[in-house]
Amino acid sequence: MRLQIVNSKNAASLYVVKSIYENGKRSSKVVEKLGTVASLEKKLNGQDPIEWARKYVEELNRKEKEEKREVLVKYSPSKLINKGEQRSFNGGYLFLQKIYYELGLHKICKEISIKYKFDFDLNSILSRLIYGRVIFPSSKLATYELSKKFIEQPNFDLHQIYRALEVLAKETDFIQSSLYENSLKITKRNTGVLFYDCTNYFFEIEQEDGNKQYGPSKDKKPNPIVQMGLFMDGDGIPLAFSINRGNMNEQLTLKPLEKKIISDFELSKFVVCTDAGLASEANRKFNDKDGRAFITTQSIKKLKAHLKKWALDAEGWKLSGSNKTYDISKLDKLMGNATFEEKAKIISKVFYKERWIKENDFEQRLIVTYSIKYRDYQRKIRNSQIERAQKVIDNNPTKIKKCNANDYKRFIHKTSYTPDGEIAEGELYSIDKAIIQKEEAFDGFYGVCTNLEGDVSEIIKVNHRRWEIEECFRIMKSEFKARPVFLKNDDRIEAHFITCFVSLIIYRILEKRLNEEFTCHKIISELRDMNFKVIKGEGYEPLYTRTDFTDALHEAFSFRTDYQIITTSKMKKIFKDTKK
Repeated sequence: MRLQIVNSKNAASLYVVKSIYENGKRSSKVVEKLGTVASLEKKLNGQDPIEWARKYVEELNRKEKEEKREVLVKYSPSKLINKGEQRSFNGGYLFLQKIYYELGLHKICKEISIKYKFDFDLNSILSRLIYGRVIFPSSKLATYELSKKFIEQPNFDLHQIYRALEVLAKETDFIQSSLYENSLKITKRNTGVLFYDCTNYFFEIEQEDGNKQYGPSKDKKPNPIVQMGLFMDGDGIPLAFSINRGNMNEQLTLKPLEKKIISDFELSKFVVCTDAGLASEANRKFNDKDGRAFITTQSIKKLKAHLKKWALDAEGWKLSGSNKTYDISKLDKLMGNATFEEKAKIISKVFYKERWIKENDFEQRLIVTYSIKYRDYQRKIRNSQIERAQKVIDNNPTKIKKCNANDYKRFIHKTSYTPDGEIAEGELYSIDKAIIQKEEAFDGFYGVCTNLEGDVSEIIKVNHRRWEIEECFRIMKSEFKARPVFLKNDDRIEAHFITCFVSLIIYRILEKRLNEEFTCHKIISELRDMNFKVIKGEGYEPLYTRTDFTDALHEAFSFRTDYQIITTSKMKKIFKDTKK
C-alpha cells in the first residue's frame, strides 16, 4: 500500500491505494480515503498531514504483513455487479491438493510429459479430474466447466482432457507402482494383509465392444459392463486395480493383478483375503506358496455333507483363549435365566470350531464360527423379508415373479392345484415355511477357509475387515458417481478408472488424517460447501459454516481458511504450501 495525493482545483486529497492484478493486468484500488490536507490540518492540531499520512500507511503495511489490518469493503446498492463475473470459488480442494502433491503425482505427471513430449499441462488436468471426482463428480465435459469453480483456475482446454486420458491409460501400471512407492513416504502401508474384490460398472449404451461386454451386472442393469478388480491394503487404502472384460469370470481376475503387485511393488509375503466367490481352488493354491497365504469365506451350505453335519453340530464349540468346549444348543436356555449384564456377555461371544480338510491333495483349515448376535441379525432380516412377502400376497400378487436367492419373494409358494389334484381356477400363494425352516438351520454360523495356523480370533478379525473394500466400491459408485460410464474407447475407460482409483486413495488418506471421525457424506459435502467470495484487491471471504469438521480439517493440515478474510498474500502462501 502507498500514499496517493490527488490535487484538484479546490483541494489536495490523500488516499491509501494498493496495486492489484486482474487477468494479468495491473491496476490500483483505493483502500481508504483519508481526507483533504486542509481538513486533516484541523484534526491533527498543526501536525503535517502528509507526514502523518505516510506513517499511517507504514502502520497499515506492518499490520497487513502481520495479518492484523482490518479490511473495509465498500458496496453500492445502486451499482450492478459485472455481467459474467464469477465471485464465488471452492477452496475445499486445497486439502485434497495437499495430499495430491505429497503423493508426488505432479512428479509422476512430469515424467509422463517428458516421455510423450506433449505441450499441455498433464498435472493440471489430472489434478482437476481428481478434485472434481471427489467434490463435483460428473462427466469429463462437466468436470472441465466445474474446475473453473476452484480458486486456482485450470490452464487447459477440453480437447486436451481427452488427449490426456489416452496417455494416462498407457501409463496405468507406472502410475500405480509409483503411487505406492510415494505413499510410503507419507503414511505407513499395511501390506501384510491384502483384501481383494471385484465389481462391475455399466454403460449407457447397448453395443458390446472391447472390454464392454454383457455379463451378470451387480447393478441389475441390462447394459454392457466392465469389471474392476481392486486390491486394498490392511488399513483400507487402495493398492492396485485392473479393468477386465464384462463377461470374464471374476475368479480369473485375481492372479494377473496379484502377479503385478509382486513384481511392480516388490511385495512377496502377504495374506490375501477374499470372499467365497473369488476363492477358486486355483487362487487358493496360488497363495499357498512363496510365503503367501489366504483367508476366504466359506459357505456352510455348500460344504460336503459330512463337513456340513460337523459344522452344524451343537457340540464341540470353543471360545478363543480357552480349551473348554460348549454346547451352543443350551445358550438360549442359559440366556433365559441370566441377568441383563450376563445376557449381553453371552450375545457378544463368538464361538468356534476348526479342523483341517484335504481335497484334491490340497489341505486347508476350516474354521466355523457361531454367535447369537449374528443369528438374531439374520433372523431380523428374514422376518422383515417374510413380512414383505406376506404383504405382496395380500395386496398385490401380480408383482410376484421369478426371484433371486436373496429376494424376499423366495418365501412365497405358488399352488396351482387343489388338494384333490384338480387344476385350480387361479394361482394360490402362501408363505413357504419349509424354506424358512431350511434357512434357519444356518442362522448364526459363518465359515472361513485358510492355510494359516495362527490364532483363530486374529484370522476372524482379518476376515471381518472385508467390509472396507466393499465400502471402497460403494464410495466410487455412489459418492464419486463412477457409473454409468459414458466413455466409449477402452483407453479412455481405463483412464476414467485411474482417476477414480487415485481419488479414492487421496480420500482414504484424508479420512485417516481426520481419525475416521466423520462419514464419507459429511466429508465430501462439507468440502463441496467450502466456498469463498472474492474481495478484489483484498482476498477471500469464507462463505461456509465453521463446524467441528472444518476445525478438525484445519488442525490435521496445519493451515486455516476460516478467518473472516484470507488476504491475497495469505492465500498465495496456502497455494504454495499445499504444493510442497
